[in-house]
Amino acid sequence: MSKSAPKQSAELPKRIRIIGGVWRSRLLDVIDLPDLRPTTDRIRETLFNWLGQDLSGLRCLDVFAGTGVLGFEAASRGAASVQLLEKNKKAYLALTSNLTALQSSPVAGVVQIDQQDGLEFLKRQADQSFDLIFIDPPFQDEGLFNQALSESSRVCSPSSGGCIYVEFPASRSLEEIKNLLPAWDCGKYLEAGQVKACLFIGRSD
Repeated sequence: MSKSAPKQSAELPKRIRIIGGVWRSRLLDVIDLPDLRPTTDRIRETLFNWLGQDLSGLRCLDVFAGTGVLGFEAASRGAASVQLLEKNKKAYLALTSNLTALQSSPVAGVVQIDQQDGLEFLKRQADQSFDLIFIDPPFQDEGLFNQALSESSRVCSPSSGGCIYVEFPASRSLEEIKNLLPAWDCGKYLEAGQVKACLFIGRSD
């Protein structure tokens, strides 16, 4: 889904690179949508240092895919399956085009892109259907974020060491976000400019 960002003076990049795995250094085209907000290189590098470079066996879901860079990074690092959801038609078509280009270097897992509403998809999923979920919705829609996070706590599997990664605006406190996931621990946290990010780790007890 297209993502609203706080006002920035710098223009968004026309292309962004995958930073690890089989697709390392491959470039993704970034289409010109006014609210598109790709996760920065710095944040992605930190995130996948947290997660580890080998995601073999993990079932991953990128709920509001946008450029798809988080899902593609996971696939590049060996995830068993990666499903990317994108409601916006133009962004969805760009995702499929980028995936077609990337497939010149095959990855181990299955990558699937669907044009559909991320929240509605989560509501239809069985409990513990995924091991790693990326939640990065439009910043201006707090209700959407809160509902998606709540649904993810059910859909992600804590017993297998599941993780939920979230990005949210600096205007929201970490404690506020933690309260939306009372059964999960914020294992890692960072602030980068006007963006905050947290990796929630499931409790097996």
